[in-house]
Amino acid sequence: MEIQKPARLDALTGLRCFAALNIVFFHFSNPDWFGPLSPVVNAGYLSVSFFIMLSGFVLAYNYAGRAREGKLDRVRFWKARLTRLYPVYLLSLVLGYQTYFAERSAHTPHMFWLGTILTPLLLQGWIPELATFWNTPAWTMSAEAAYYVIFPWIASIRPPQRLAGHLWRLTGLWVLGMIPGALYVIFNPDHIANVDRFSVAPWLQALKFTPLPHLPSFIFGVLLASLDEVIERTGWVRTVLGLIGFAGIYCILAYGHMPYALIHDGLLMPLFGCLILGLSGINPLSKLFGFSVFVFVGESSYCLYLMHFNLWNLWHASGVLQMLNLQWMDPWISYAILVALGLATLYLVEKPAQKILRRWLGA
Repeated sequence: MEIQKPARLDALTGLRCFAALNIVFFHFSNPDWFGPLSPVVNAGYLSVSFFIMLSGFVLAYNYAGRAREGKLDRVRFWKARLTRLYPVYLLSLVLGYQTYFAERSAHTPHMFWLGTILTPLLLQGWIPELATFWNTPAWTMSAEAAYYVIFPWIASIRPPQRLAGHLWRLTGLWVLGMIPGALYVIFNPDHIANVDRFSVAPWLQALKFTPLPHLPSFIFGVLLASLDEVIERTGWVRTVLGLIGFAGIYCILAYGHMPYALIHDGLLMPLFGCLILGLSGINPLSKLFGFSVFVFVGESSYCLYLMHFNLWNLWHASGVLQMLNLQWMDPWISYAILVALGLATLYLVEKPAQKILRRWLGA
């Protein structure tokens, strides 16, 4: 019997378009270019935290019902995740050959070869020094790979019977998620006077790029899907939740002046949750972000996110812009090219490779 898939959540796909672009702008722009949105671009790293929570929510939205009934084939699930994500991941490493050779001068020989081994295996994120080895954004896939391993057991947790139960366990995860950042702020183990997005230090690297500090966000997303099941899709509640999410995030970024280590992941979990619940409903917000162009680009957000760093470096090292006398259009032309290449990768690499691998692995 073929399992019926739940309804598409196009608004969340559309929001992924903006989250992925925000990461590109964060890495390769001056936030001041974006006027009133400059606080959002300057905190583009939060889009990664959002993606981690969203991945937990979407997986649970699609699989939690089967997991709670004991009908989720774990091995088949893991194969499906591998076939979906690994081809583009591998391509991003191939495109990062220049970055790879540059890693020689950044690490000892021992760490260089360890990074060479661990990165294709999605294990580099467990060693802070190597988390961004070869492809800077790829540390998230090391974390996600670990989360996928434990997801079937998390998704099988029975939901509470009452609304209060949902809220209490999400609150507990929120508090748990803030502990690593709070401990860093209190003890300042790297002895940095003013920690910000440009700071680099061993303990800060562990906080930012290793799987465990971000695990509560992923689990929050998984359990949020249970709360999503008990809130009506229509009506004003989800609209209000979405507006609270957008307004709250913007106000904190623009006016909050929160410690970087605290805001980096855990602090905004409830507001991210409001966004997800709001856009999972049927309301004006979900219609806005469900606009077909946003959804079209959002479907390639994984490709854009994972490849943008190495593609940007490869593109600008090629000198093509100078040869065509188009440097005056940069960086805007480069942003457009990244989006186009992300879409091309989705349809020419990710989807065909996924079909082939799923037939081969029986996923």
